[in-house]
Amino acid sequence: MKKLIAFLTVAGMLTFGVTSIVMAQDEAAAQTEQAADTTVQEEAAAAPQETLVAEEEAPQSFHQVLKSKFIEGSPGWMFPVLLVLILGLGLSIERILYLNLSTTNTQKLLNKVETALEMEGITAAKEICKNTRGPVASIFYQGLDRHEEGLEMVEKSIVSYGGVLMGRLENNLSWIGLFIALAPMLGFLGTVVGMVQAFDAIEAAGDISPTVVAGGMKVALLTTVFGLIVAIILQIFYNYLISKIDGIVNSMEDATISFMDILVKHKNVKK
Repeated sequence: MKKLIAFLTVAGMLTFGVTSIVMAQDEAAAQTEQAADTTVQEEAAAAPQETLVAEEEAPQSFHQVLKSKFIEGSPGWMFPVLLVLILGLGLSIERILYLNLSTTNTQKLLNKVETALEMEGITAAKEICKNTRGPVASIFYQGLDRHEEGLEMVEKSIVSYGGVLMGRLENNLSWIGLFIALAPMLGFLGTVVGMVQAFDAIEAAGDISPTVVAGGMKVALLTTVFGLIVAIILQIFYNYLISKIDGIVNSMEDATISFMDILVKHKNVKK
């Protein structure tokens, strides 16, 4: 009898425990379903906002980024840097066009001049040089024009006129060099002014606020960044122009030596 009572007691306790667990599980499931429904509703409500945020955070084009950074860096300080870039690029493009037009096929010109001297004389050779573009042809014309005064005078004339033409080739390079130095200077000046403004804002606020400090530092550093970028761009053009001028000058010197040899060979040619 005692065993039966004990068994029924254990069975009742187990039944109550299982019932409690099942009820707890049912309540948990109901709460989970309710939470899931709430989450779905919140996600559905937040979906338009997330779409708007995604649209707002869409990647900007390079032009838009450049424009926004230019405005953030204070147009009052960024505009002089931009002006330096425009002027420097204008002079660089002008020099590139001039140097490309000054490039001549010297060997072909030497062959034409020598053939004209052999067949027709000085006048025909001068006409060829006159109709040929570039400093090499101008030097040849200057030498042929002094042919009757002797080879020594021809050589002096070529050397003198060659110096004049080299000066023309190097025209405006000093301005480009000035802009290369001026661009980072303007950027550093904007940086210093921006730092002073940041410290003034801190002093006025009476407290070091990260927002105030970051804003002033951002404006200050953007001017330096743009100034350095302008200097790098102009420096690349400047080095290209220098190498181009060196190539033309070397070609002039080689062609002049060959030209003098041709004049020595045909020193008795008629006018």
